[in-house]
Amino acid sequence: MNLTLKVWRQSTDSDGRFETYEAKDVSTDASFLEMLDVVNDKLEGEGQEPIVFDHDCREGICGACGFLVNGVAHGPETGTTICQTHMRRFSDGDSLTIEPWRASAFPVIKDLMVDRTAFDKIIESGGYVSVRTGAAPDAHTMPVNKHDADDAFNAATCIGCGACVAACPNAAAMLFTAAKVSHLGMLPQGQVERYERVASMVDTMEEAGFGACSNHGECEAVCPKGVSLNYIARMNRDLVMAKLKGL
Repeated sequence: MNLTLKVWRQSTDSDGRFETYEAKDVSTDASFLEMLDVVNDKLEGEGQEPIVFDHDCREGICGACGFLVNGVAHGPETGTTICQTHMRRFSDGDSLTIEPWRASAFPVIKDLMVDRTAFDKIIESGGYVSVRTGAAPDAHTMPVNKHDADDAFNAATCIGCGACVAACPNAAAMLFTAAKVSHLGMLPQGQVERYERVASMVDTMEEAGFGACSNHGECEAVCPKGVSLNYIARMNRDLVMAKLKGL
């Protein structure tokens, strides 16, 4: 398979531009990142700067990788990250436009790599349980409603990749923040700080420069873990309660 890649190249505090590269004899069994590895090997062999992109586990778990392919976060394959998207999803002769997450809260470090420190700050402001929980309890010593346990688990699947922000026309981080608020707020251990948590994390999210949610639903559509918009509704209800409590 032969492909034409139009890749965004940019360094910190500089204007970016698209550059065109030819990816030849691409294996359909290769992952998207493996294809970029091959392109980078060729570029380095020619004395050119390789394309910079984030990656780590390459198993769709860590949330490190992520960029837009033809305007879609993580590419055309739904429910998966770009590192788990394989080249058989594309056709010979395709032209692929590859660019980084587009959000003022995610400044470009270089090429396809962006700074997602804003997510870390949201977590630091409340994404934890600080009460003393003691040693790990035996199973079933603290009963948790099955529905709440399932919902908490589904929220906790968020890997913090940033696709929701990139897909949102307002560059909102509501789905990410809601997932992190909800997976703790639905468990007994998270009840003590439930309303302080949501107030602090939402305030930090807004201070970081993310936009407001306008219910487009693009975040849920591109989330590789299928995190539901319902968590945003739940977070908003908790936020109202937090404001009523004067938090």
